[in-house]
Amino acid sequence: MSYERIALESFKDHFASLTELSSVALGGRIVGVSDEFFAEAYHLLEVGPAPSMKGQFGPNGALFSGWETRRHNPGYDWCIIQLGTSGSVQGFDVDTANFNGNEAPAVSIHALHSLDLKDPSHDDVRWVEILPRADLGPDSRHLFKIAETECVNYVKIHMYPDGGIARFRAYGSVIPVHPTSESEAFDVAHVFAGGRVLRVSDQHFGVGSNLILPGRGINMGDGWETKRSRTKGHTDWVIMQLGAPAELEQVEIDTNHFLGNFPESCEIHAMYANEEFDWSSDLPNPSNWSLILPRTKLGPHRQHYFELDNVEGRTYTHVKVTIHPDGGMKRVRIIGRKVRSAPPPLSAASEAMVPSSPKSTHHSQIVTVPVLPVTSEAFAPFGQVIQAYNSAPETIKTTPANGGTARKFHKLSLLNSFYPMETGATTGISIYRCEPLKDISEGVTILKTLERHPFTSQAFIPMGRGTGEGLADPGDRYLVVVAHNGSDEKPDMKSLKAFIATAGQGISYNAGIWHQPMTVLDKRLDFACMETQIGDGSAMDCEILDLDNSSSYVLKIDL
Repeated sequence: MSYERIALESFKDHFASLTELSSVALGGRIVGVSDEFFAEAYHLLEVGPAPSMKGQFGPNGALFSGWETRRHNPGYDWCIIQLGTSGSVQGFDVDTANFNGNEAPAVSIHALHSLDLKDPSHDDVRWVEILPRADLGPDSRHLFKIAETECVNYVKIHMYPDGGIARFRAYGSVIPVHPTSESEAFDVAHVFAGGRVLRVSDQHFGVGSNLILPGRGINMGDGWETKRSRTKGHTDWVIMQLGAPAELEQVEIDTNHFLGNFPESCEIHAMYANEEFDWSSDLPNPSNWSLILPRTKLGPHRQHYFELDNVEGRTYTHVKVTIHPDGGMKRVRIIGRKVRSAPPPLSAASEAMVPSSPKSTHHSQIVTVPVLPVTSEAFAPFGQVIQAYNSAPETIKTTPANGGTARKFHKLSLLNSFYPMETGATTGISIYRCEPLKDISEGVTILKTLERHPFTSQAFIPMGRGTGEGLADPGDRYLVVVAHNGSDEKPDMKSLKAFIATAGQGISYNAGIWHQPMTVLDKRLDFACMETQIGDGSAMDCEILDLDNSSSYVLKIDL
């Protein structure tokens, strides 16, 4: 098999759009090695460049960040690596950084595919050479481009005859892994699904391709972080290709570990592009992008969940995440479903929940509403989330309290009242004892009623399961369904959002926000309710609306 040497300055032209299949961030690991007397082979896959350890010595001699074997091997040394995911290999980066006089003079690389993921032995007959023996030099990176292989998940380095290699990267394309069920939603931007990061405005501190890696990472270094901007109105952005054309539903933005350098806000656009578009040199006309997440505030060191707009019935292949003005994010999860020739039918559970009365035969629309974990940023248009934070948003004042034994989060929600003075409305605390929802099957329930309190905010704080029933479990959950008021003084159903909250979170609805009555999912919960009321049971206190049968709103909860 032939190969081409690539100049280091041309790395981006040949490797930037490929995935580092051997990365430990994907699960790459050392399987076996012939010898590692001076330096252990696990260094080969470390994420960062190899640091100089000049002048440092261990029991076996000078220390190096890399793989180094004994001298005087009569043949070659070898190292077997399991790739983080199956893929087709297209090139390598073999780095001998800091090895000078003890570098490996030459390497060849072999590969195989093990269906059962049983680690192969050094002499397994399935090994196929994909990079013939190629010379290396001291203290330098060597880029090799090869003809694209078939699917492989193991590679083996032959080092002739012995010596040291600092870092090893195998680049290629992921063999996508998608759900077997076509109706199942999944992260269509994930690297294992075949997602790729194509273009980035800036990646000064952390590369954009980290955004689609598995897990939540270990520190800021394995996220995407841009340099500080000094220009008013500046934005940074990253463009991702989805693993398959998809209908999108929701997004998770994770700022894990980014405490003082998270973006102030973000927005997301999406588009459909055919395979002929040259992303390496062109950017699409801004008019080709559809806004699917309007500019939304972000907070430090946590996961944010948002339902996407302008996505119903539309197919997208690419998304563009724009941050204002700069900063860092850890992961972006774009949840969607692969496109089909026709819209998927409701599940059996969903169909069972649709009312079977004669009126139901006249339904013009069935709308499935995803239920997402509630966050202060996503809920902000409707009210406030009342909770403690490990890292509070900058807008929340925090101070030590109780002699240093407590931390106070100030005024997470204000009680507001807009009643006319003559009504004599008063503010008080009531208790709601809520039994768990029974009208639910396989995580599916139908939204039947909305209510609003036109003249008062209303806060609900979980208290427990009631006298003799024990305390609430942190995992106890309840539904929060909200909508803005429409021009006809009825709910604007286009603004309908559904969230799931836990017993560690309270909810405060702004005055006039339509919401589902308190709906507990797991076990009985008591709620303290703080509101201003007349107390006469009139519509001024609580306006209740039973939804008609022109549309059914199916709430789909991830159990």
